[in-house]
Amino acid sequence: MDVLRAIILGAVQGLTEFLPISSSAHLIIVPWLFGWEESGLAFDVALHLGTLTAVLVYFRAELLQIAVAVPRGLVQRRPFADPMARLGWIILLGSIPAAVVGFVANDAIDSFFHAGEGGNTAIVVVALLLITLGAVLAVAERVARHCRPMECVDARDGFLVGLAQTLALLPGVSRSGSTITAGLFLGLKRDAAARFSFLLGVPAIVGAGALELSTLLARGLTAAEGRTFIAGMVTAAVVGYLAIAFLLRYLRTRSTLIFIVYRFGLGLLLLLLVATRVR
Repeated sequence: MDVLRAIILGAVQGLTEFLPISSSAHLIIVPWLFGWEESGLAFDVALHLGTLTAVLVYFRAELLQIAVAVPRGLVQRRPFADPMARLGWIILLGSIPAAVVGFVANDAIDSFFHAGEGGNTAIVVVALLLITLGAVLAVAERVARHCRPMECVDARDGFLVGLAQTLALLPGVSRSGSTITAGLFLGLKRDAAARFSFLLGVPAIVGAGALELSTLLARGLTAAEGRTFIAGMVTAAVVGYLAIAFLLRYLRTRSTLIFIVYRFGLGLLLLLLVATRVR
């Protein structure tokens, strides 16, 4: 992989990781469209570290408050008294379902979608998942009350949104898409659903990145991989940070309709390309 391709895929990752349109789907679709080879472990780690950097930097104040409040609450034997400590425990609770499902199913999903075993069938599945989640998100927009702020998120919300996050293991669903959709069904305001989605995603991104990084450290990096690693990570971090800022600001006054339309359009286009054997 050359540096230009690394920058392109880094931008794709940074943008689509946080917008509700599925980063894993786009990282399958873009190489499939252009006939590019698999990016490999080193670059996957770079992309995870890039988006992790984006979310850690953007939410540094809240994450620091949580990191201080949780152990302080344990020492004081009042683990849920502080709102930030309570939020930390809610995020932990919401992260459990994805961790369990990921441990059981991640290898099979990775083989089918990312290792080439699924072929064009995998593209069809991705397209159908893009359309399906788009339809569910449209229903959520229709029935949601959009009235609960971030401060109202409780353990029940955390667990239910966490269950929705497990679906994001399937390319085409989208971590932010599934969790924002669940948040809307639970009555959260759009920007509150997005903010909680991003915070809930931190342990998942850390976990996925840590597993891949440990393997990479044992293997090492070549000089060529080092250049693409840095290019992809920095691009993903910068674009990801801008995507977070954009979406939170956008959802304060607008609906998710533009993303619903995009999901339908991309899904139908992929089905057309496969049906006509363009790819």
